[in-house]
Amino acid sequence: MAEQADPRLVGDLVELRAATHDFLKALSSPTRQRIMLLFARGAELSVNEVAEQAGIGQSTASQQLDLLRRGGILTARREGKNTLYRADRDGAAAALADLQAYLKTCC
Repeated sequence: MAEQADPRLVGDLVELRAATHDFLKALSSPTRQRIMLLFARGAELSVNEVAEQAGIGQSTASQQLDLLRRGGILTARREGKNTLYRADRDGAAAALADLQAYLKTCC
């Protein structure tokens, strides 16, 4: 079977994966950066807890958490009526590895 080329390669350069674009977008906001600090040391928080601790509205917290989850920085699980969020170290590590490979090709 013929070996398929890596779709991220353009010539001999590596393009960022879509997931890494989402990761960078998720971290581009100072509010989302501040929210991420709430998840230090493995904390698991609900939307209401994030809203209260970050000093933002519940709907804003929900939107920000969704962007962080889509960026691969948070994971979510249901517990009854609540959704609990926690840092996704594996997702962040994968995006950082992709970013590092990209930077090695261009810088």
